Amino acid sequence: MKNIFLIIVLVMMVAYCRPHEKTENNPPNIVIILADDMGYGDIEAYNPGSKIPTPNLNTLAEEGMMFTDAHTNSAVCTPTRYGILTGRYAWRTRLKKGVLGGYSAHLIAPGRMTIASLLKQKGYNTGVVGKWHLGVDFPWLSGIAPEGHDRLLYYPEKTNIDYTKPVRNGPNDIGFDYSFIIPGSLDMGPYVYLENGKATAIPDSICPREPFPAYHRKGEIAPGFVHEQALDTLTQKAVAFIRKQTMKNRPFLLYFPLTAPHKPALPARRFAGKSGFGPYGDMILQVDWTVGKILQTLKETGLEDNTLVLYTSDNGSYMYRIDEAKPDHVDNEKVEGYHINRRQANYIWRGTKADIYEAGHRVPFIVKWPGRIEKGSKSTATICTTDIFMTLAEITGAERGQGAAPDSYSFAPLLFGREGQKRPPVVHHSVNGSFSIRESRWKLILTNGSGGRQKPVGKPFERPYQLYDLSEDPSEKHNVYEAHSEIAERLLKEVDKIRYAEK
Repeated sequence: MKNIFLIIVLVMMVAYCRPHEKTENNPPNIVIILADDMGYGDIEAYNPGSKIPTPNLNTLAEEGMMFTDAHTNSAVCTPTRYGILTGRYAWRTRLKKGVLGGYSAHLIAPGRMTIASLLKQKGYNTGVVGKWHLGVDFPWLSGIAPEGHDRLLYYPEKTNIDYTKPVRNGPNDIGFDYSFIIPGSLDMGPYVYLENGKATAIPDSICPREPFPAYHRKGEIAPGFVHEQALDTLTQKAVAFIRKQTMKNRPFLLYFPLTAPHKPALPARRFAGKSGFGPYGDMILQVDWTVGKILQTLKETGLEDNTLVLYTSDNGSYMYRIDEAKPDHVDNEKVEGYHINRRQANYIWRGTKADIYEAGHRVPFIVKWPGRIEKGSKSTATICTTDIFMTLAEITGAERGQGAAPDSYSFAPLLFGREGQKRPPVVHHSVNGSFSIRESRWKLILTNGSGGRQKPVGKPFERPYQLYDLSEDPSEKHNVYEAHSEIAERLLKEVDKIRYAEK
């Protein structure tokens, strides 16, 4: 009898300890932290040889699930952000290459469902704090935006924008209850914070252009806006948003897109010189500290146990591999890269940010949910940042609207230790508009170069194309297109089918 009782207890304990999947009665809070240009090799958990300590990100990995084959839909900022929020490839919009500027018009069409409007159906309080870079419609004094403004990454002089009036088609118009953002990147004007669509201070001067590592373009700047303090300012707002949720009897979504380690490499003073790997390394320290601050706040407020935290990056690092015969970022902070024997911001992956190669779009991706996701677990499944949309939909039971998130496929089963349905091939996009398609071990690149920053750059759809077997050649050194032309042709038909589908 005693043995039977022990067996029953053990069975109950095992059942209790297994990851739970049902959330109808207790939907999780959701925090999405999106780093800006953090490479796969910038986190110790992914790259033990990094030599820059990332204790908070390491802890996140130890307490959650690491994905080792996670990718962004694009190798640059704006299109990846579009894909995360909408579950749709950005090349289906007007943005066929490149990124938006700080003054660009909205990219997310009014009425298109986002993860914010999706979760509002389930009663979520939704907030975004950080780098927006998806366009807003500024109130131009003439009533009409100047011709070509959407293609410019900056304005060198004062614009004719009425900053006393709110912007239109910003975050608050597509599902976010609260927003505190910078319009573009931290390296492009206008250098101003927008809170719920209104400038917190009116730009009254012109910020001069600075070279790397303090790189930023010339543009309008508001009084009190200091580049070195921007990430701390945004972190304070994110922490405040979380703390306010303790007074609400409803779940929340916080989308927290960071401004770092993207240029300018201007860390807060307390991190300057601390990494031993130049200003870029110092920015890695500050990003890790920022993540720790969010995790600490969740713990202090008692929200940790029912909060899903997702951490990833919008693309790979911009740091090059520098020939050892030349000075690198450690020797001279003005150099944009490292010797390979010192550190690899993009790990073993070929290329950098903006490229169609793996370093452009293979990113760190960690998900933690206490009691639901097994601690210290790993997944080798191929996933894409567009998949965040349908994953959240499945976890919360929210229903996507008709035509919403056409390029999103849930990886929720993987989080709970189950096999999910096989994901269709992932399509990637580079800064110059080059495509690639990934299916299992095979990756077909539809250009004759990197499509980004590495030489030769090549042109979209210009042959010879490139085919790589990532299971045998993860660093994409050997083009096997000729040896496996039948596979290449099949993948070419697949990418055309996806590209030309009306979605």
